[in-house]
Amino acid sequence: MMICNVDHEPVWTPDLLQSPHEAADKAPRVRRMFNAIAPRYELVNTIFSGGRDAYWRRQAVKLAKVRADDEVLDIACGTGDFARAFSQAGPRRVVGCDFAHEMLIRAAGFSPHRRSARAEARGSEWVEADALRLPFDDGAFTLASCAFGVRNFADFDAGAREMVRVLRPGGRAIILEFMRPANAFVRRFYEFFSHRVMPFAATWVSGDSSGAYRYFPRSVVTFLDADQMCARLHAAGFVQTTATPLTWGVVTVFVATRS
Repeated sequence: MMICNVDHEPVWTPDLLQSPHEAADKAPRVRRMFNAIAPRYELVNTIFSGGRDAYWRRQAVKLAKVRADDEVLDIACGTGDFARAFSQAGPRRVVGCDFAHEMLIRAAGFSPHRRSARAEARGSEWVEADALRLPFDDGAFTLASCAFGVRNFADFDAGAREMVRVLRPGGRAIILEFMRPANAFVRRFYEFFSHRVMPFAATWVSGDSSGAYRYFPRSVVTFLDADQMCARLHAAGFVQTTATPLTWGVVTVFVATRS
């Protein structure tokens, strides 16, 4: 007989979801949440984005204008889907880092054709690390990326400054993030789906008990808008920041250059 110890206590309570970015212990809650949902994370993303998540990553990589000599750091890499998209663009090196162990071991073990993770990701490396305390030297990379992760940082400004620190002068940051659509009709439809439909259906599909799929929509509507993001990236040390909306503004790709 096998006994499984499962933590059924939710990470996000209704009170915390009122202002999730203000939770004093946000970082350990986010880590616990992502460790809990790791087994079916990519499946849920694909289902509830209608497969658009792969398109969003491809478009972000195109906007990054990856060069053969680029060294890429994918921050909050999760199960590695964004890092793999960058690897396919042919940079010299790709490193994925995340502080959720269960996410990272799935990134490192990705092998749909029974090949090694290193062969599949063309030399990708995987490092368990906090986005606010990256274990890399100053100027170690030419490109830093983060897909749907910056709003989960315990301190967005500290995370942005870490991106600046690990980039060489002229290096680029590519941030893919959910935003509230500017069009009122699209916004009402999207937020009805993301607040009323997705949390219940995604929780059922994933078997999640952490409250992750109630946290995700709340973390979007209580986060920065595109103008605020650009302003905060400039304050952190980036210049020439652009914001490119995709799919009626549901997501936005930010490209910022280190001064």
